This record gives sequence, C-alpha cells and structure tokens, in this order.
Amino acid sequence: MAVKIRLKRMGKIRAPYYRIVVADSRNKRDGRSIEEIGKYHPTEEPSFIEVNSERAQYWLGVGAQPSPQVEAILKLTGDWGIFKGDKNAVSTVKTKEAKEAFQADEKKKPVLKPKAEKPAEKPAEAPVDADASAAVATEAPAAEEAAANADKA
Repeated sequence: MAVKIRLKRMGKIRAPYYRIVVADSRNKRDGRSIEEIGKYHPTEEPSFIEVNSERAQYWLGVGAQPSPQVEAILKLTGDWGIFKGDKNAVSTVKTKEAKEAFQADEKKKPVLKPKAEKPAEKPAEAPVDADASAAVATEAPAAEEAAANADKA
C-alpha cells in the first residue's frame, strides 16, 4: 500500500484550514485517513502550523511520501531536516505574539457614570374635605355596577 502524508481540506468556502494526515494514496483528498499528525491554518497571520514531530518522523521512517505542500511545511518545522540526517534542524515557524493584558489608566476618570439616586417619593396626601372623600367612595361602586351590566348585554 502506498502511503502519503498530505493535506486534508476542511472549513468553509474561502475560509480553509487543513489537517496534515497520513492516508492511502488511493483514497480521496478529504476521505478516510490512517492518522492525523498536524494542523495548518493558512488564513491566519502568521499561518498556524502544528505538527506532531514524533509521529511525522515515524511515518517518514517507514516510507510515507509527503506531498510537495506537506514537504514545505515539514521543512519549516525542521522535521524534514531531522529525517534527512541534519542534527541541527530547527523550526522556523513564526508564532503569534501573546496579547498584552489590559491595564486601565489610573490617571483618567471613569467613563461610566454612577446611577443617579431617585428622589424620595412623597406620601400621597389625604383629601382635606370630608365631602370629597365620600364622593369618591360612592363613585366606585357605581362604576363596578355599570361594568357588570355591560358584560351581561
């Protein structure tokens, strides 16, 4: 069986990312693979490359042939040089710099405003006239009776 180390395309249209896989050469590009040994994301800046060096060395040692694209990736990670016998092979993959932790500027005033305190509500004042309170009391039952008659009609 002819074994190849090649890229398996994944992701959406115009947003590809790849897995570096070991597969039978007769299988489809995105078909069944024997083993997954790495990842490659070309759309990130700088490109994300991650290869399991131990497994890559094993598969190269037993005769797996890398595709031209994977060979270029293995040269970047230094795995190709190690396989060819170069003891000084070093990874030249660029990595993304870690984001700097946010530090609030102590000199500036805060942008957020504190919530305004609500003014204390005044208690409802009782009617001064005794006649006005009696009129309010007599109107309420009349309104209820009118609503009940409207429901029956």
